[in-house]
Amino acid sequence: MSDVDEMSFEDAIKELESVVGQLERGDVALDESIALYERGAALKARCEAKLKEAEEKVAKITLGAGGEPNGKVPLDG
Repeated sequence: MSDVDEMSFEDAIKELESVVGQLERGDVALDESIALYERGAALKARCEAKLKEAEEKVAKITLGAGGEPNGKVPLDG
């Protein structure tokens, strides 16, 4: 398993879906279920962070008078 903090949104969501599927089937041992749940929580947090980052970037796109994008404002500006 790769480090969650370095995963792309797409990789994290794909693995999260796999984790949820395994937990829903209920065919894993308790200890493994706990580990899967913890991994799933980390993956969920990564997905949420990446979505927030994307939302902030979209929100910072500036529009011209005609409604066309004409640039971006720095995230911290």
